[in-house]
Amino acid sequence: MFRLNENYLKLPGSYLFSTIGKKVGAYSAAHPDKKIIRLGIGDVTQPLAPAIISALHKAVEEMGHGETFRGYAPDQGYDFLRNAIADNDYKARGCDISADEIFVSDGAKCDSGNIQEIFSVDNRIAVCDPVYPVYVDSNVMAGRTGSYDRARETWSNVIYMPCVAGNGFVPELPKETPDIIYLCFPNNPTGAAATREQLQEWVDYACKVGAVIIYDAAYEAYISDENVPHSIYECEGARTCAIELRSFSKNAGFTGVRLGFTVVPEELKCGDVQLHSLWARRHGTKYNGAPYIVQRAGEAVYSPEGKEQLKAQVAYYMKNAHYIYNGLKAAGFTVSGGVNAPYIWLKTPGNMTSWEFFDYLLEKVNVVGTPGSGFGPSGEGYFRLTAFGSYENTVEAVDRIRTLL
Repeated sequence: MFRLNENYLKLPGSYLFSTIGKKVGAYSAAHPDKKIIRLGIGDVTQPLAPAIISALHKAVEEMGHGETFRGYAPDQGYDFLRNAIADNDYKARGCDISADEIFVSDGAKCDSGNIQEIFSVDNRIAVCDPVYPVYVDSNVMAGRTGSYDRARETWSNVIYMPCVAGNGFVPELPKETPDIIYLCFPNNPTGAAATREQLQEWVDYACKVGAVIIYDAAYEAYISDENVPHSIYECEGARTCAIELRSFSKNAGFTGVRLGFTVVPEELKCGDVQLHSLWARRHGTKYNGAPYIVQRAGEAVYSPEGKEQLKAQVAYYMKNAHYIYNGLKAAGFTVSGGVNAPYIWLKTPGNMTSWEFFDYLLEKVNVVGTPGSGFGPSGEGYFRLTAFGSYENTVEAVDRIRTLL
């Protein structure tokens, strides 16, 4: 008889955002007259930029003619997109990354979950706490995290690096030595950003202890401070210790289109084995490539028109972020984030737990956010709001929340 991967049975409850969806769905069904404003899931709301739409239309037209039809994409992605990425995201910032080191995919979420497959199951991971749930959950599925302590909401074989107010929500180097370090800056969920000096310290540490950093840079387009790096490869030595994940979802609105990429430098090795070759093997075996029309849309992100249009779109979301931050701070909430990231991290009022505040907001003012405890034990007592709604809904949501204090 067949057997299950019992690691899946270790996962507590359902995926965080599935739980939120069920709660909101139940409330909406019971109160169909209520206007619910959703500032929970980090999904964009602005339409695709004109330059991207134009590229999609042109690519679709090409697919209708034999001489320009495209079938399977190259394993790592089309050269036109990988060259655009290398030139604009890396070489323009002084990073020595070539097109051959870029692997195009259908999004950073998939890559952040799949990248752990090329590592031994007995590697020990270190994660920021709070953290994007996929990093931990995908390692649970692989059998790398040990046993779950329900009381503490922690895994026995995971090194948790607290991101709290005392350290500016940027983790300190761990006392225990990890093999794999997950970092996300600008951070989801706290909205914190690591300075160049802070990130260089992590690179130096990883090189010293022989660890690999999996660096999620999905929100780099929102960085405004000059001393905050857009890529880990702006740090000396990162080519020998870091893998970088990128997404087109938040910088270009591709949450429903799906496109991302992972950078694995050829200098990153375990002994004599290149991680680049392992990821290439995994990629080629299990993935048939992002659609041609989507990769053409990705190329348009780097066109002069695309850059200007997306710069305006990012500014739109950051205008929302500033309104949330300033409005809640003026109302008496303790808030952070919202400067280099489209997330605002706020302390729950009184002695409310994260889920109590979630229910309170939903029932009292019909606003949805994300409980901080869903991102890890250090997230308890905090709450995340996103800036990806419309400006009108954002203003209304903040004004509703301000009536609570």
